[in-house]
Amino acid sequence: MWKVISVLTVLAAGPVAAQQVADTVAPEAAGAGVFEDMGPEYAGAMAAKVQGKPVVARNWMVAAANPHAVKAGADALAAGGTAADALVAIQVMLGLVEPQSSGLGGGAFLVWYDAATGEVTTLDGRETAPLAATPRRFQDADGAPLKFFDAVVGGRSVGVPGTPALMEAVHGRWGKLPFADLTAPAIAMAEEGFPVSPRLAGLIEGDRERLGRFADTAAYFMPGGEPLAAGDLLKNPAYAETLRMLNGGAAAFYTGDNAQAIVEAVNGAMEGAGMLSPVDLSIYQVKERAAVCAPYRGHEVCGMGPPSSGAVAVGQILGLLEGYDLSAGPQDAQVRRLMGDAARLAFADRGRYLADSDYVPVPVKGLLDEAYLAQRAALLSGDVALSEVIPGEPEFDHALHWADDISLELPSTSHISIVDGAGNVASMTTTIENGFGSRIMVNGYLLNNELTDFSFSSHSEGVPIANRVEPGKRPRSSMAPTIVLKDGKPVLAVGSPGGSRIIGYVAEAIVGVIDWGLDVQQAASIPHAVNRFGAYDLEEGTAAVDLTGALGEMGYEVGSRELTSGLHLIAIGDDLQGGADPRREGIAYGQ
Repeated sequence: MWKVISVLTVLAAGPVAAQQVADTVAPEAAGAGVFEDMGPEYAGAMAAKVQGKPVVARNWMVAAANPHAVKAGADALAAGGTAADALVAIQVMLGLVEPQSSGLGGGAFLVWYDAATGEVTTLDGRETAPLAATPRRFQDADGAPLKFFDAVVGGRSVGVPGTPALMEAVHGRWGKLPFADLTAPAIAMAEEGFPVSPRLAGLIEGDRERLGRFADTAAYFMPGGEPLAAGDLLKNPAYAETLRMLNGGAAAFYTGDNAQAIVEAVNGAMEGAGMLSPVDLSIYQVKERAAVCAPYRGHEVCGMGPPSSGAVAVGQILGLLEGYDLSAGPQDAQVRRLMGDAARLAFADRGRYLADSDYVPVPVKGLLDEAYLAQRAALLSGDVALSEVIPGEPEFDHALHWADDISLELPSTSHISIVDGAGNVASMTTTIENGFGSRIMVNGYLLNNELTDFSFSSHSEGVPIANRVEPGKRPRSSMAPTIVLKDGKPVLAVGSPGGSRIIGYVAEAIVGVIDWGLDVQQAASIPHAVNRFGAYDLEEGTAAVDLTGALGEMGYEVGSRELTSGLHLIAIGDDLQGGADPRREGIAYGQ
């Protein structure tokens, strides 16, 4: 029987002695008791998470959002596979057992460290807008923005999926094992069935009305009209057949019967057909992009550049904090003021300048320039909340004139961190955007609602918005898969789901490891305090709410809420240490 760990304490750096890191870890929420039949080693990994301890290994490590997926990746590594092989095995299993968060119908960003070359590579598997899309895609007949869920549910929100092409690209470049070996565990589980976890059951119950709008989706998640319950055996033979199809190459996903099924499902679930065509799928490409790296206290923090805002925003937050002492720890109100206003400044720049750089000029270099960040950091020198935060004016070699955009990104998504026996490191954040995506199911997988990450407005007072919808464009993302290096060698892989709060979660975890001396499990468990646009969100039921009065006196609007991150971290040193977010059911496991 699992025990509730009521208080986890940690001796952190400097004056943060016995700093409280997490108040309550509910084993059932964390996944304890659901995966007991997986063997003692995986039960031990779950126990370590619940007890607030990192998992330690010598050779390789996996951290992901579901123990079945972790096992699939671990088995690939144990068989001599690379981090790329493990990534494929994990992703196809997540698409089965965690379908609400990621899968074949979505997209992903990968940050890869190659041990042989010492290079960091990023691959963009983000979804794309159909060629028929226009800037008014999410507006009504009068030009007013649609309500969010009116845009999400149905075919209007679906972008061309990128995950199948990304898996093929990753495996082709860095994989060793046969692709069919990597899909085999998920195929077997899809055909034999798996027990529905309490987390999945709760999410189905909470979304039953939207899931019930489409016949195939309703039949899968609510057989007989009732939502699946925890412990129910769930089979998905259609998904198994789709994976067998993928064994022959991703082209089978983007052409032929599968592509036609996607087109028909999307166009049949929206007002007006013809918005997605077979051509849209057939021309999809994964893009290799230059990694965006920012310095922080002797480290290089590397991640995914545009169309993701993750690496730039995380890099800005850390750059703004570089000149300030954060050693007092997460429960110090002044530390949280600095972190919160640094995030506000980064989000102001993000809202104006960050978008798909294939379509608009993005001043990445200017936004991370040392002099620019020093100028912005000077704004943090007071002791109360900034009364006003506006975008800065970074240097750039083009004239920039964009209006501000605040796109609504609700939390879902999943993150995978892997280190293999050769020292290769993979950090990949993967998503179908909102929980259950568009709610449209095709051939055993859900289709994304990624296009709602675009701005619903195309202009503001006559000024264009950089992240507006355009044909073939990739919507801006907050996903922030990250690899931290020191002296050119990786020391940390980290990332999280959580919508636009991903940026805050990842920056907070990096500060936790570097500034507060936390191990990776402690960093995954920090009570969240997140600011994006001025209001301070404190994680309900944790020590973070103790900051309410002090932050309120500084001038912040303060509220408490559930902040369900899904951090998965691996620290790389003389050994490997893995940590998994106690708010979800994932684990870290290694040998």
